Amino acid sequence: MFRQMRRNSQRLSAEECVDILVRATSGVLALSGDGGYPYAVPLSYVYDDSKLYFHSAVQGHKIDAVRGCDKASFCVIDRDEVVAREYTSYFRSVIAFGRIRILDDADEARKAMEKLAVKYHPRDIPAHRQAHIASAGSGMCMIELAVEHMSGKAAKELVAARPERGI
Repeated sequence: MFRQMRRNSQRLSAEECVDILVRATSGVLALSGDGGYPYAVPLSYVYDDSKLYFHSAVQGHKIDAVRGCDKASFCVIDRDEVVAREYTSYFRSVIAFGRIRILDDADEARKAMEKLAVKYHPRDIPAHRQAHIASAGSGMCMIELAVEHMSGKAAKELVAARPERGI
């Protein structure tokens, strides 16, 4: 169902892809938007156990798109260094494909909010984090993308320079 990467020599391993998804702080969520136009929106996120979690307002284009089609992709650019003298860039990126849904269960949504909060403010005390999550109330919802397939790619220059698969 998912295409094979054309330049297989530049493919990142599954472990490298997961490492990038865990480490990076933002990416672009691509959905099927209004009138069949793609809708791509930059978001912060958290990756945990083959799932990506995003926060959202309860209404808007993103929510309408998620309700309209449960297929989505999410792209993270881990590195993008322009090398002008070589007319290229040294890049590393991951794209994940999967099924997306709004977390309607309050406990499930709260757990996802907590994961997101811990990623972006790991030193916060639990009481403060819980108060902040509670203050979001009904104005925020959580979205989950269950990853079905992912692939990562790096510039050939980075592949050639890496020691035994560790970029």
